[in-house]
Amino acid sequence: MSELQIIEATLQRAARRRRWARALRGLWVGLLSGSAVWLVTLGSYKLWPIPLSSLLWAGGVALACPLFGIFIGGWRKPALPETARWVDVKQNLKERLSTALEVAAQPNGSTWEQLVVSDAAAHVKEIDPRRLVRFSLPKTARWALLILVLGAGLGFVPEFRSKQARQQQADAKNIKEVGKQLTDLTRRSLQQRKPAIENTTKSLESVASLGDQLTKKSLTRSEALKDLASVTDKLKDQFKELGKDPALKRLEQAARSPGGTDSQTAAGLQKQMESLQKQLGDQKGSPEAMDKLQKDLEKLQEAAKGLADKTGSGNEAERQKLSESLSALSQQAQQMGLQLPQLNEAIAALAANQSERFMKDLNAALNDLEKLRDMAQKLQQLQAQAEKLGKDLAEQLKYGQADAAAQTLSKLAEQLKAGNLSPEQLQKILQEVSAAVPPAADYGKVADLLKQGAKQMQSGDKPGASQSLAAAAKELENLMQQMGDAQSLMAAMDNLQQASLCIGTCQGWGMCKNPGFGKGGRPGSGVGTWADENGGWGYDGEWTDRWDNSGLTRPDTDPRGHTERDVTQSDALTPTKVKGQFSPGGQMPSITLKGVSIKGQSKVAYEESVTAAQADAQSALSQEKVPRAYQGAVKDYFDDLKK
Repeated sequence: MSELQIIEATLQRAARRRRWARALRGLWVGLLSGSAVWLVTLGSYKLWPIPLSSLLWAGGVALACPLFGIFIGGWRKPALPETARWVDVKQNLKERLSTALEVAAQPNGSTWEQLVVSDAAAHVKEIDPRRLVRFSLPKTARWALLILVLGAGLGFVPEFRSKQARQQQADAKNIKEVGKQLTDLTRRSLQQRKPAIENTTKSLESVASLGDQLTKKSLTRSEALKDLASVTDKLKDQFKELGKDPALKRLEQAARSPGGTDSQTAAGLQKQMESLQKQLGDQKGSPEAMDKLQKDLEKLQEAAKGLADKTGSGNEAERQKLSESLSALSQQAQQMGLQLPQLNEAIAALAANQSERFMKDLNAALNDLEKLRDMAQKLQQLQAQAEKLGKDLAEQLKYGQADAAAQTLSKLAEQLKAGNLSPEQLQKILQEVSAAVPPAADYGKVADLLKQGAKQMQSGDKPGASQSLAAAAKELENLMQQMGDAQSLMAAMDNLQQASLCIGTCQGWGMCKNPGFGKGGRPGSGVGTWADENGGWGYDGEWTDRWDNSGLTRPDTDPRGHTERDVTQSDALTPTKVKGQFSPGGQMPSITLKGVSIKGQSKVAYEESVTAAQADAQSALSQEKVPRAYQGAVKDYFDDLKK
């Protein structure tokens, strides 16, 4: 290795250590900066209700700062001349190394140049790069570690939050949860059934978009309620447009009638009845008789429980009397055709004075009797429903069995299209279609298409009649699809109503049940629940949400504190408004508390009523549904309840 190579190798080692030293210094500076950012953000989070995401961002910045410091500090590679000058200064070599590199770079070096290089090489052997550049913790590192310790200790300090701030945090969390549930329910509904009308699809998608907005954006309770009210109003408008079709009114009325559902076809009902009859076997007792027998057995069961606690001479006489009564009931069950072997076993156990076995057998007999009674009731209901199934096209339209009517029309259209009908068969089809014209008057264009088809059959135009009947079947299918769209809109409005209630009361979706839907989708009754009274679905003391004789109706606003209230009329699908007068500054006539019913004995706690009423009042104020003249009185009233 030449003298110049020795100089360059030494300088390269020194340059590498200088570069590493700068990178480590950048690491500690970056750690200090990141620690300071984290400490300031964490302290702010402990004192003020800033978003939790701020901590995540601050943590990301704190982790990135040391890496960024290493990158910046070690990015530039020092050149050899620069390192030579730095070593000359550090070792007090009077520019020997830098001069040697300069003269060595010149071609055809002289003897003087060789002497300069030799002198530099002699001095460079005494240089140790590890002593020139020492790796140690700078003061920056100490401050960084101190800040890290402070940040770790601050993490154990609880957050300071005012009552208002805690409520805002709870509202924000609840709004996001409600938005997620609203989005999931709406999109699941769109996946299960695609609406037939494009506007319905857009309306449901707007509900899903609103759910996304509630989930992603940070909204206050008032803002969220306003957005929900806005989307609800749009859905109500479309619901009213659908309700203008008289055919939908007829379908809705038929859907609520006992025989007006297409969910059970004749074949399906027959299959269920055969299954129940097979389970019942030869036991032909009526449900009413079974129910009476069950009540009598329950009375004997209570008497047997009291007998087990008695002792003395009269005990045997009462036991004999109980045995005779039980035998009489067993004979009565046999006369009804019921087979209850456990009842005979209970009589034998009673005779053997085996109280425990007697009670066990009696309970088993009661359970079997209850199952038989339920099956008999179900069979009776299916038989009644089967009697109301339409036997022909006219009855199907009369009972509102649109699906069955559409299938019948399609079948008749296929027969006419085949063209191999005898005059008697054609006359039979003509009579069936003609008889179906009057009940088809409630189904829009169906009646006109049936009349047209009847005329075409009379004139011998079988292909034309086939097309008319097929068009009538298509029209029924379209009406059913529109009815499905109306039901989808109703379900979406119910979800929006529940979302408003959850946000207004600051309760989760699971805790805030939609009032009005229990098992099977039927409303329950009782205090603070939705009641199925007066032929519709309504809430005692609350705004009405009915499917009644007026057809597809829905209230436009909540009458609590309102100056306008929707009244459902019997001859229209859309609600009308009865306008009243109010005097600014006057007293409110009445205020209804949500969750409280005036019927029966209320079991709702006063605090729960006040909380719900305050949330409802805030919702109404936020949606600007309370007249301006009364807003101050409403707010003051519910604020006073807090005291």
